[in-house]
Amino acid sequence: MWYIIPVTLPSERQEPRMTEQLEIRWSRAEDMPALTALNNRIWDETNSPHVAPMTEAEYAERHPTGAELVAVVGEALAGFVIFRTASPMKSHAHVAELAIAVNPEFQGLGVGRKLVEAACAEAKAQGKRKLSLRVMSTNEKAIAFYKKLGFQEQGRLVEEFYAGGRYVDDILMYKMLT
Repeated sequence: MWYIIPVTLPSERQEPRMTEQLEIRWSRAEDMPALTALNNRIWDETNSPHVAPMTEAEYAERHPTGAELVAVVGEALAGFVIFRTASPMKSHAHVAELAIAVNPEFQGLGVGRKLVEAACAEAKAQGKRKLSLRVMSTNEKAIAFYKKLGFQEQGRLVEEFYAGGRYVDDILMYKMLT
């Protein structure tokens, strides 16, 4: 799967902005250092119930090459979306789970939206009917982003986590693809 999308990104080389190409593709072995670094940088107590930095080997074991879609601009990793079948149960095969991370330098530029659109297209191609995700109630920016893309709340695990000195709900969201 290859998507080449023009996107306006900030640049120190040219004022005020320049257009570069955003490439969305399956991850490769050479992406692992950047994926590991972004993963370790992006997750904190406001957006993840379990913050544990990983080594490159640990990341590669949990997310093998080709297991996630990456957004690349030039040589820079702009973001990624982890996309997988929700569970090994045959009765659950129609559902895919998403987890998305966008490099802070590329946030607000449409990278996240393009990653989710690519995941939706891939999910449809694989015969999936539903995308689901989980988001902490403290991550208001992500909740608004998902709603803007058509995700709806389907449930809430009240005070599921204790993070940042307070109890936080785990919000379950979904989007039907059919």
